[in-house]
Amino acid sequence: MRANFRMQRLFIDAPLGPAAPHEVSSEQFNYLANVLRMEEGAEILVFNGREGEWKARLTFPSRKKIVLEAVEQTRPQPPASDLHYLFAPLKTGRLDYLVQKAVEMGAGLLQPVMTQHVQGKITSLERLQANAVEAAEQCGILSIPDVVAPKKLTDLLDRWPADRRIIFCDEGDEGQNPLPILSAIEERKLALLVGPEGGFSEEERNTLRSLSFVTAIPLGPRILRADTAAVAALAVIQSAIGDWR
Repeated sequence: MRANFRMQRLFIDAPLGPAAPHEVSSEQFNYLANVLRMEEGAEILVFNGREGEWKARLTFPSRKKIVLEAVEQTRPQPPASDLHYLFAPLKTGRLDYLVQKAVEMGAGLLQPVMTQHVQGKITSLERLQANAVEAAEQCGILSIPDVVAPKKLTDLLDRWPADRRIIFCDEGDEGQNPLPILSAIEERKLALLVGPEGGFSEEERNTLRSLSFVTAIPLGPRILRADTAAVAALAVIQSAIGDWR
């Protein structure tokens, strides 16, 4: 069922249902009452990542309080995406963009990876989670991806489950077309790995290419920035072997 983009959507971290009224946070109160200027009886769509999407009605028990009362479910909860997105952190502004676009493109888990040439760093997992929530609110997504703590690439590979294939964007690959490579992948548990602006080191490339659970792909004839490469790679994976088929 398609999302209704004519109504405002809001993520709430609370149970949803007719018998579960929810008082919004102070930030959400300010947004609904002062930015959107919603009044008593107005309706919005709410979701919590677990129980689908619901139409909810606003009530104002006091001048500084809004309570949401669920009216009816508008969409059931779909299965969460199982596509893991592994990325080298970028500088803050572009990192925000990268997280939002990854969520829009169907990432189900966000895993920062520290590589040898990484230029950015993760200062707040809460900020990454907030960007994921904002993307889900704006794009009609009902499942919020998990955001996990950064790991060194070597540690990640040492403990990687053999039944999940890593697709890594290899800027040194001499090919141009990733589609034949992707079409040959039989696994359906997948992870995408995109490196930093400086690319993977030669040691990292050699390690990745030596592992049986890793597949290297090119991304065409042009050099892409890391955040652009992420969107391009997610799109080609979803179209070739993902949920766009």
